[in-house]
Amino acid sequence: MSSSCRFALLLALGLAAVTAAPAQSSSYTTSSSSSLVASASGEAQTQAGQPAAQSQGQMSVQARIKARREQRRAAAIHEAYAHRYEEYTGMGYLRFNPGSTLERAHEYAWNLGVTRFFDERLGITVDGRGYYGTAYVGGLNNITGNAITNPAISQYSVTAGPTYRFYLQPKYSVALRVLGGFEKGDFSGDVNHNESDALSLGLWPDGYTYALTAGLPVEYNLTPAVGLRVTPEYRMTGFGSTVQNNLGFTASIVYRFGKQ
Repeated sequence: MSSSCRFALLLALGLAAVTAAPAQSSSYTTSSSSSLVASASGEAQTQAGQPAAQSQGQMSVQARIKARREQRRAAAIHEAYAHRYEEYTGMGYLRFNPGSTLERAHEYAWNLGVTRFFDERLGITVDGRGYYGTAYVGGLNNITGNAITNPAISQYSVTAGPTYRFYLQPKYSVALRVLGGFEKGDFSGDVNHNESDALSLGLWPDGYTYALTAGLPVEYNLTPAVGLRVTPEYRMTGFGSTVQNNLGFTASIVYRFGKQ
């Protein structure tokens, strides 16, 4: 009887152990699976976060490089154009109408001026120049016993007006300049300043008239204080109570001084 009880007890313990083993295995498997899923999710989030962090870092570096480049550019522009005064001198060319019935003459000029700038862009310019050329009046004229076919002519002007730099770079700039003032014409020098003889040749009468000039100065900087400038121009005058529409250009060397 005692042996039977012990056998029954051992059998019951064996059955309990066999029943508990699959449950523990299932619990372990579930726990292991949950741990693997959590680990994989964490790795995926880390891998996804790394490119984003790297991209933000690269953008930050590029932004700093761009900002430093813009700072250097602004400093170079300020160094070149933050001068209070600008002087220029050079030469010019003009296709001028010397008379109402005459063909246009080639005129060459000296040119000088000064600009007072109030900031890097806006200034006021005072300009002086003299034009010299000859006018073709034909081969059949006989004034005071001399055949005159190409009398010398000249004009002198003083003008003033605003200059505005609308495009700035460290090495070059483009501006708009509009000048107005007066001009003196001398068309009778080769006929002993006899105005009637000059008129008979078809030239304008000597005298003073207005002068208006619109130009587009294009400047290349050799240094922050020295530049080379070419200015295509339209020039209007009013000799003989008429309007002369003329085209030409000036070429100058520029010197800037006096920091703002």
